[in-house]
Amino acid sequence: MRERVLALYEKWFLGRVAEIGIPRLLITAFVLTLLGVAYFYGMNLSFLLSDSLVRVGRNGILVLALLPAVQGGLGLNFGLPVGVAAGLVGLLIPMEFDLGGWKCFVVATVLAALFGWLAGLAYGWLLNRVKGQEMMVGTYVGFSVVSGMCIFWLLAPFHNRKLIWPIGGQGLRTTLPCTSGMSRFLDDAWRVKFGDFSIPTGLLLYFLVLCGLVALFFRTRAGLAIRAAGENPLYAKACGISEDRSRLLAAALSTMLAAVGIVAFSSSYGFVQLYLAPLMVAFPAVAALLIGGGSVNRASVSHVLIGTLLFQTLLTIALPVANKVVSGDISEVARVVVANGMILYALTRGSR
Repeated sequence: MRERVLALYEKWFLGRVAEIGIPRLLITAFVLTLLGVAYFYGMNLSFLLSDSLVRVGRNGILVLALLPAVQGGLGLNFGLPVGVAAGLVGLLIPMEFDLGGWKCFVVATVLAALFGWLAGLAYGWLLNRVKGQEMMVGTYVGFSVVSGMCIFWLLAPFHNRKLIWPIGGQGLRTTLPCTSGMSRFLDDAWRVKFGDFSIPTGLLLYFLVLCGLVALFFRTRAGLAIRAAGENPLYAKACGISEDRSRLLAAALSTMLAAVGIVAFSSSYGFVQLYLAPLMVAFPAVAALLIGGGSVNRASVSHVLIGTLLFQTLLTIALPVANKVVSGDISEVARVVVANGMILYALTRGSR
């Protein structure tokens, strides 16, 4: 009887633990512990959970943008700021002409996708010439693009007085409010409320639809070619698949998703952040993907969903709980410690 129990324990329990992953179990337990502490101190759990769902939808597309790069053998795309910069250009054009509501969002998304695709082709061309060093080169390319765009934001021919500095009449402001009707456009679409708890249905549906489209793409001929080239370049070459072309397509798709993601992020956040704001955008996204179970060589839509949910929920709950438990205002310190600690843990785990 004892041997049967031990066999069942090893086969079912340990197998489930190995399948889910100890890191994910520990993080989930930590999140549940934080929820318990928040309840003990009488904090509004409905508000915390609602804010967590908003942050999941707001940041999820940027995490999803990493998926094509991993599938294509490019590793973790630390060059996300390239796509973010392209998306910001696409977003500012309709804002220059005072478009509002869904028109501004649709036009901005289309332009962001176009500019992101073009920027991704150039970025992919560069990565094809530095094979084996994609993550390091991508980091420096992202930093360089953000620095170069700082000059562009100062010299770009924008004339809308709501966007430019009031003194001098040239150069875009550091933070710009989204046009009327576009701010939280997806958050408020089909919002479902249960007392203090609310679900941003439109924002989450938009994120899930993009996840579904990406999953369907990787079932097509082009998507399977990208996966084959990423997993086994020699086998792909023997099948007549061009590795360079597949890597180029993966980089372009990843950059395009990042451009589309920053439009949704800015709309949900209510503000457009320029200059150095996109500098570190890749690191939380990478941390979320790795915490969800992804790695440098393997990732799926499920890793994106799980990682984004765990990472954003942890950040949302940990800060107010820490501020409540410890006397004094340490919210900013707690945010830096939690965010960077999670990124350090995730990157260390991903390098194994």
